[in-house]
Amino acid sequence: MLPLPAATASAALPARRRAPRLRQGDTVGLIEPAGFTADSFDLDLVLETVRAMGLVPRAAPNILSRHGYLAGTDAERAAPINAMFADSEVRAIFAVRGGWGSARVLPHLDFDVIRANPKLVVGFSDITALHLALAARTDCPTIHGPNAASAWGGLSWDSFRRLAFEGETPTWRNPEGNDDRLAQRSGRIRTFRPGRAAGPLLGGNLTVLSALVGTPWLPDFDGAILFLEDVDEAQYRIDRMLTQLGLAGILGRVAGVVFGQCTNCAASGPSLGGFTLSEVLAHHLTPLGVPAFQGALFGHVADQFSLPVGSRAEIDAAAGTIRMLEPVVG
Repeated sequence: MLPLPAATASAALPARRRAPRLRQGDTVGLIEPAGFTADSFDLDLVLETVRAMGLVPRAAPNILSRHGYLAGTDAERAAPINAMFADSEVRAIFAVRGGWGSARVLPHLDFDVIRANPKLVVGFSDITALHLALAARTDCPTIHGPNAASAWGGLSWDSFRRLAFEGETPTWRNPEGNDDRLAQRSGRIRTFRPGRAAGPLLGGNLTVLSALVGTPWLPDFDGAILFLEDVDEAQYRIDRMLTQLGLAGILGRVAGVVFGQCTNCAASGPSLGGFTLSEVLAHHLTPLGVPAFQGALFGHVADQFSLPVGSRAEIDAAAGTIRMLEPVVG
């Protein structure tokens, strides 16, 4: 583990509320706040995955519902979230999948109930809307990590287990590639500006975050470590969304930036492919004058780190590390 400078020692940080630690045999809720699961056999795999964690899954009533491209109406998708936060038997809440639609449930959530009953909400991609809204309206950290229907390989499971079950404060660093090359090719990082920075981890999917700009569902980004990822977005669209965050004043307030994985982020036509993704990121991140790097293992990839949204962390942009400064569970 990297040494922690005295100026950011965890003992000097203000205490935050924590979610309950997960234990073997705990009941966890399964929600569909966005897209629907079309096949009951897919749900069977999700249930088996949660049971393999040593947990007892409790599916929301809308778990196999369909309303257009959504898993039920907005009210139907929000109701189980409120109910699971209010239910003392449910220790954490897993999103089955993303898609689109989590932002639509935000006006239907009972934030007083949520604030009074802190629990881990686990998921990524469209679930970013829930992470950011809970960070804005409550003091309860959540986990940006695999959805329940994700692959849950060894790296993903170990990362989540150490945070949610063990209550550790680990340091995440990309594993070295095992490809047969003289120089490492996989798992590389690109440093736009070296240095260390500490602050609350805030972010998630860039598309979802940028769509929430101008709404009451975004937290305060002053001094935050902004982390971003995306999928199926051409370079010019990443450019457009980062421009929006810059013009909205968000980029200028953060203490550091980590851009994770951008899967299938390439233009389909030659007229839109003039800049690489790294060049687009350099245009926006280097002038900020804060530590920033690209390539950390989170996003739409088979294995990913779990990141506790709202919890304090320290990044080292030259080393490509994300170090937790406080546990996410009590």
